[in-house]
Amino acid sequence: MKKNFPNLQDSYISVDENVATLSLNRDDIRNALTGSSLIEDIKNTAEWVNSNLEISVLIITGVGKAFSAGGNIKEMRDRDGYGPFSGSVKEVEDKYRRGIQNIPKYINLIEVPTIAAVNGPAIGAGCDLACMCDIRIANEKAYFAESFINLGIVPGDGGAFFLQKIIGYQRAAEMTFLGKKVSAKEAFDIGLILKLSEGNNLQKDVMDLASQIAKKPSTALRYSKRLMKMASRMELNDFLDLSAVYQGVCHNDPEHIVAVEKLLDKKK
Repeated sequence: MKKNFPNLQDSYISVDENVATLSLNRDDIRNALTGSSLIEDIKNTAEWVNSNLEISVLIITGVGKAFSAGGNIKEMRDRDGYGPFSGSVKEVEDKYRRGIQNIPKYINLIEVPTIAAVNGPAIGAGCDLACMCDIRIANEKAYFAESFINLGIVPGDGGAFFLQKIIGYQRAAEMTFLGKKVSAKEAFDIGLILKLSEGNNLQKDVMDLASQIAKKPSTALRYSKRLMKMASRMELNDFLDLSAVYQGVCHNDPEHIVAVEKLLDKKK
């Protein structure tokens, strides 16, 4: 396993077998994504995961009371002239494009499956960060709030793109237009999370799933994720052509031969 972890300031990475966990480590500001170095940390982690072929799954979680409080409310109030929320329309637009919008751009490029282990409130951009991951598992302390409207702003980090893909337009509209807080139980009921972990089992439940995924052939795993990401933006014939190319790669991968032999041995 590579030891040259990315340069991180407000988070840290741990690795167990082929599973990497990025822990957002700013409990003092409830892991707010602005007013911290977490945007750059997420970007650097995405690049590191893609360059490290030994990593098969990335987990993103929070340290402390919250998964992420999203934008830093104090920065919105203070408008010191330097923060991401102050300046002219053009200046704020540019700060969003060069700042927090790097999170969806880079998470969307991560080649391995991503799991959000939602350990507490996921609010605003924090809710959107969870939605950018492929899978979400939450504990009973978690809740989700697409709460931008309550502050008179919009989900400028891309939340309106991701949320409706998970729970459908109508449910996403309800959460977005009302700024509604959704409990972990309701999040499970509407399909926002895959599993609701009881008690202190969040870390165990997430690692159990991540370990199962990480045991799968790594080349096929990365190509499968690429196909799933590209399916919604390609015409069927073009998509089938691409699938055939990826299949050709996988049929010539040593992991495929090993997997076939294992299956035949089991049948014997």
